[in-house]
Amino acid sequence: MKHTSLPDTAPDAMVNQLADDAQALLPPAAPPSRREFVRAALGTGFAAAAMPIMAQTVIKTSSDGLLVGEVTIPVGDFKMPAYRAVPQGRTNAPVILVISEIFGVHEHIADIARRFAKLGYCAIAPELFVRQGDPGSYGEIAKLISEVVAKVPDAQVMGDLDATVAWAKAQGMDTGKLGITGFCWGGRITWLYAAHNPAVKAGVAWYGRLVGEPNALSPKNPVDLVGELKAPALGLYGGKDTGITLDTVDTMKKALASGSPAAKQSEFVVYPEAGHAFNADYRASYLKSAADDGWQRCSAWFRSHGVA
Repeated sequence: MKHTSLPDTAPDAMVNQLADDAQALLPPAAPPSRREFVRAALGTGFAAAAMPIMAQTVIKTSSDGLLVGEVTIPVGDFKMPAYRAVPQGRTNAPVILVISEIFGVHEHIADIARRFAKLGYCAIAPELFVRQGDPGSYGEIAKLISEVVAKVPDAQVMGDLDATVAWAKAQGMDTGKLGITGFCWGGRITWLYAAHNPAVKAGVAWYGRLVGEPNALSPKNPVDLVGELKAPALGLYGGKDTGITLDTVDTMKKALASGSPAAKQSEFVVYPEAGHAFNADYRASYLKSAADDGWQRCSAWFRSHGVA
């Protein structure tokens, strides 16, 4: 696969939109220690920019009975790292793509994958920022967004996810039962991939951006793709999200109502007391009641749409 060169600076509109999405992730905090900056491997530790960590609420899902860890997925001549979790010895498992926040595939995203694996899925979280940089090495959200996240083309992400699905099929997994879920940045990607790949059966988007100004790297947003949506998506959003406001949710709802058959089957659940990143159990933004309900709805959505 040929990869085109990218501009040195991302479009200002994209940076501003991503910064708005991440606003709730910026509580006052002391600078993290050197030890906190270090991430040993994919799916371990937390990105430096995600500090401070709320250790008392972090969920730890055991890997007992699971095959977990980093794998390498070929994308043309490029080798993309990903975190994979699947029941030990299980073949032909349904597949869930787990798409990270702006912080990349760290411990929380790996834990989400293990939660799906405990339900019988092969869950794969690809590191979609790896060509542009390492999110775990950044200590500032603004720099992470401008220097890495905003330089990732949507087309590159779609291709990487296609390669992930192909890899899962080659491993003997059941890509005829394919779902995708994502958080924040990954929530937007969930909507996009549900419009891109007809093999997707269902998507669950957690507080992903829905509208925005188009640019060369992100020519369309979810609201622009409702006519192309190939799988019904469940949107889980926060009523107090200052970055992804309820008026944009309403705009998306209206667009879905006149979209494709899958768009018309899509639904939203808004948690009135939740802000952005309410499922991020390692952050101060975590709201257990909304996160628990969202997980139950997410699991049920996949089951009811043939991803089980």
